[in-house]
Amino acid sequence: MSIPSDFVEETAEDGAVTLHFSGDLSIASVGDLPERLREYEGEAQRIDISDTGYTDTVGAWLIHRTARDMEAEIVGAGDHAQRLIAAVAGADQPTEIRPEPANPVIRVLSEVGEATTIAFSTMTGLIGFFGAIMVGFMRLVRHPGKIRWNAVIQRFDVVGVRSLGIIGLMSFLIGLVIAQQGAVQLRQFGAEVFTVNLVGRLTLRELGVLMTAIMVAGRSGSAFAAQIGTMKLTEEIDAMRTIGVSPVEALVLPRFIAAVFMLPLLGFYASIVAIIGGGLLSWVELDIPPATFFARIREVVPLTDVYVGLVKAPVFGAIIAVTGCYQGMQVKGNAEDVGKRTTAAVVQAIFLVIVLDAFFAVFFTWIGWD
Repeated sequence: MSIPSDFVEETAEDGAVTLHFSGDLSIASVGDLPERLREYEGEAQRIDISDTGYTDTVGAWLIHRTARDMEAEIVGAGDHAQRLIAAVAGADQPTEIRPEPANPVIRVLSEVGEATTIAFSTMTGLIGFFGAIMVGFMRLVRHPGKIRWNAVIQRFDVVGVRSLGIIGLMSFLIGLVIAQQGAVQLRQFGAEVFTVNLVGRLTLRELGVLMTAIMVAGRSGSAFAAQIGTMKLTEEIDAMRTIGVSPVEALVLPRFIAAVFMLPLLGFYASIVAIIGGGLLSWVELDIPPATFFARIREVVPLTDVYVGLVKAPVFGAIIAVTGCYQGMQVKGNAEDVGKRTTAAVVQAIFLVIVLDAFFAVFFTWIGWD
């Protein structure tokens, strides 16, 4: 049972005033002690707490504040009370409610430096994570019996089959837009027939695979990060390691294999649907019959355009899978981090896909596939 706190004023023969405290200095026993200390108008040179009992941080703060305001000396404190008073004294530092604004140049340089550091660390992490995936993949190649076929086929279904509807609709509309805008611009020169060239080459070489990769990054890449991140948060991945199951082999490789194998198929499918959309608009607006449209496609689109799309697609799939799984593996702390990592996975995947697409455009032109 706590003893109520109290204090009395004692005056020595030399005129020195001492505030003598008694009882427990705890939140349960201080009662109206803080108000009585504020109303005390005298000046004390010493604060004696030798007769006090249990002391917590509330009591230590009251003693420290009283001694600070009166510039008094604290005497009679035990070891426990001394440590608490020293702790609250160390925390009693002035703070700026509204800090001074930093120099704009310093702030910008600091943000640029921080962003650069994060970018380099993320790139290093992605490369290392890709190396871990390759090690796991080679281990499965040497021991095919360890491949989790059910997981791989399920990822084929999620990444590929269930994406056909949205990718088909998107590609069909893109084909319509390319044909319509191309026809509007080429009509100024009486060259509407070259709309076929525009639709065929642009969809097979660039937009079919690129837009498919962006769609898969937003749909499947985010799912990879969220699923693995949630498992990391609930310590399921730690449990897998405890029982001797490799998270890379069990979780990452099925998603990696599915993305790498399905992107070429989805990209080719998207290109064909976009060409159909462009052919439909050419038939309605330019009076180019479907037979003529597709015959013209065969004449003007070189086979190398198909090769370009098929070469880029698995690379884009690998980027999406590696980025999504890597960000999922980095989740820690709380559910908010899952959202941040999912967003980062989508943004980084799309950025890297576009950067590599630009690289491929220059590379294929350099080797003569233009």
